[in-house]
Amino acid sequence: MALYTIGDLHLALSQDKPMDVFGEIWEDHPNKLKQGFSALGEDDICVLCGDLSWGMSLEEAKEDFRFIHELPGKKILLKGNHDYWWSTATKARAFFRENGFDSLDILHNNCFFYGDYALCGTRGWFYEEEKGIEHDQKIMRREVMRLEASLKAAGEKEKLVFLHYPPIYQHYTCEAILELFERYRVRLCCYGHIHGKGCLSAFNGWRGCTEFRLVSADHVDFTPIKLLS
Repeated sequence: MALYTIGDLHLALSQDKPMDVFGEIWEDHPNKLKQGFSALGEDDICVLCGDLSWGMSLEEAKEDFRFIHELPGKKILLKGNHDYWWSTATKARAFFRENGFDSLDILHNNCFFYGDYALCGTRGWFYEEEKGIEHDQKIMRREVMRLEASLKAAGEKEKLVFLHYPPIYQHYTCEAILELFERYRVRLCCYGHIHGKGCLSAFNGWRGCTEFRLVSADHVDFTPIKLLS
């Protein structure tokens, strides 16, 4: 049983949202994802770091979830900033059960265990450096509380964190999240959200006790990254 991760599938199987407008790399990307997931076995686990479907509701996202469900392995889903289908984790889990998507689960105010490791995470928060946009402290506090709840649920296990937003990007650092990483001795942080030329500015490497990796689908050639086996 191996552990994998990838982010930003940006599926739109029932929506008019062609991703190739963002570059040739996105052409026919659902088939690229199928090929990328072909290396996974049914007992493997893959954490999906948000921005999974362009559906505006669970029902609109149904075919995207069916696609994800039919990929090999168990999939653990995080919320991204474009996951407009999200209302609550409880409703998402109920929807998955009703539709037989039993390979899908939600990482939200909880954690999952993988041997001696705990899989923790939340969406996170990110200050987009654009004119007129300010930090929303309410959202920040909520995301920090959710991440800490996930880390506390991990107990003494070694902690791997999965976020959608990067806690480090160019000159920006999310100090509240990074402080949690230090306090809880987080071993690894995988994140998405960054695409295209922005990937050149993404932080991949070590800060303190934590290794950081960008795992957006277009950055990893639509192939989940193996973390543990």
